[in-house]
Amino acid sequence: MKRIVLVMMLCAMMLVTPALFAQYHDSDNLNHAEVGVFFDFNRQNDLNLNLYGVGGRLGFNIHPNVQLEAEGAYDWKRNFSASVIDVGGATTIVSADRRLVHGLFGPKFNFTHGAFRPFITLKGGILNFTYSNTVGGTFNGITNGNTNGVFYPAGGIEGFAGWFGIRVEAGDEMYFSNGANHTFRFTAGPQFRF
Repeated sequence: MKRIVLVMMLCAMMLVTPALFAQYHDSDNLNHAEVGVFFDFNRQNDLNLNLYGVGGRLGFNIHPNVQLEAEGAYDWKRNFSASVIDVGGATTIVSADRRLVHGLFGPKFNFTHGAFRPFITLKGGILNFTYSNTVGGTFNGITNGNTNGVFYPAGGIEGFAGWFGIRVEAGDEMYFSNGANHTFRFTAGPQFRF
């Protein structure tokens, strides 16, 4: 039910905002920074697990087409079960909880100056895993509290009506633990320019 409501809200925003954005003239020279909040969706391929959370970002223009951004997000605890094979070959079903904390920093490159702006971003940072209900604090090779390096290439679109806008972004949040692990990440939410 929550997913249906979220999809309906995003669709409604995409249908209503083009009419609003067409009424405003964009003035890049007056905007030096952006702050935003967002819904965060993360698909953990190693466990076939979907994680949801919230986050925020802050960006400063260093050029009309380039912005330096810092962002952080917290994905709420999600329970999952997995099969674990012990040394004797016996299989046990284990239940655990996984939470994620994201911290990213890097440039965002805008392609246009209109009301709708497609962009790409290349960010680096950290991803912290927190587990509970595990034996020994380790699950699937990742220790509780483990922090891994992250590389995050992404793309998206943002649209503004004056100082208020909506931003949608998707990318591959690669964390490095026993090689590169690819994770689909999607964020959407309001942005405020000043």
